[in-house]
Parts: sequence; C-alpha cells; structure tokens
Amino acid sequence: MFERVTSRFPRTAATRTRAAVLAAGLGTSVVLGAGVAAAVDNTAASGAAGAVQAQAAAQSKAAETQAKAVQAQAAKAQKAAEAQKAAAAKAAQAKKAAKAAAKKKAASWIDPVKSYKLSASFAQNGGMWAHKHSGQDYAVPTGTPVMAAHGGTVVKAGGNGAGDGPAYGNAIVIKHGNKTYSQYAHLSSVHVKVGQVVKTGQKIALSGNTGNSSGPHLHFEIRTTPNYGSAVDPAKFLRSHGVTV
Repeated sequence: MFERVTSRFPRTAATRTRAAVLAAGLGTSVVLGAGVAAAVDNTAASGAAGAVQAQAAAQSKAAETQAKAVQAQAAKAQKAAEAQKAAAAKAAQAKKAAKAAAKKKAASWIDPVKSYKLSASFAQNGGMWAHKHSGQDYAVPTGTPVMAAHGGTVVKAGGNGAGDGPAYGNAIVIKHGNKTYSQYAHLSSVHVKVGQVVKTGQKIALSGNTGNSSGPHLHFEIRTTPNYGSAVDPAKFLRSHGVTV
C-alpha cells in the first residue's frame, strides 16, 4: 500500500493567487486614491482660478468705475471752464458796450464847426475887446456851416448879438439845461428862431464876419446864463465832455 503524499504546490499557487489579488487590489486602491487626490487638486485649482478671475473682474470693474468718475470730473471741470470763459467774454462785451455808451454820451457834445483853425482863445487880452476875450474863436471861411454843439432850445437868435450887443453881430444862444448855454456869434446868416428845439450837430447858421470882427470866424461861448458876462472856458468845457478841440 502506497504512502499518501500531499503536494505543497497547490497551496503555494493559492497563496500566490491571493497575493496577486491583494496586490492588484492594493494597486487599484492606490490608483483610485491618486485619482481622488488628482480630482481634489483639480477642484482646488479650478476654485483658485475662479477666485482670481472674480478678483480680476472686480478690479476691472472698479477701474472702469474710477475711469468713468475721472471722465465725469474732467467733463464737469471743462464745462465749468467753458462757463467761466463765456462769463468772462460776456463781461468783456458788457465792459466794451459800457465804454462805447460812455464815449457816445461824451460825444453828445461836438465842435460847432469842422475843419477849423483855433484863433483867439478864452480870457485872451487884446485891443479888439473891452475886456478879456469871452470865448473861443474858430477861424473858418464865411459860409461855413455852424452846428449846435449840443441839443437844446434856442433862447436867443438874430442881429445885435441877439440882445448881447452889436459887437457880436448876428448871434444865437441855445439852452442845454443844468445851467449850461452855448453862444455862436459873427454869423453871416441865422437859420433858427427862438423857441426852436435843435439836436446835437444840427445846422443852425453859417459863419461870417459880422459885428466886431477882424476876419471871418465863429465866436463860440459856453455860459452859465443866457447873457453876456457868464462865460466859462469853452475849449476846456468841450474837452471835459470828450471833444477834441
């Protein structure tokens, strides 16, 4: 009878099989673990990238808002500058208009004749007058138009100095108000009458050589009354009213 021999090989094979299975399972676990770790890493990376993008978007939006605010402020400043410039231009225009109005007002007085030469002046001594000269003489040819130096009402007109004496020849006196009168003498002809209202620059007579005169000229006075003896320096008066004499 044979002795029963039990082989060790089957157990060894089984053991090896188990080891292989365990190894395979362990490998699978390692692989799965690595996959899970990789997934976790990817998720974290994705979250971080999202946070960076969100931060970048927020910063971009903030920069855009700031840029809009700067643009709005610049536009506001430009608008204010334009308004200031317009106000300055308006003020300059108003100043120019006021200056023109003042000049026009000053020029409401004019020389009584054009293209003249000044001869005897106010308060000048001479043998032609009993006292000092009472006006300003404008040397002009006979027949030169004589104009009202300022608007007013004629209070004297005619021969014999219009009541002031024959030395004046034909004469006119105009009342201008505020105790101011103008007188025109040695005229060749008179074109206005007492009570007539005249305007500045209106022709009222023609120059001549009548009365106590040594040659054709206009004798011009500024008075504080309509009568002889109240004269002031006419050239100085006219200059104070913007007239170049």
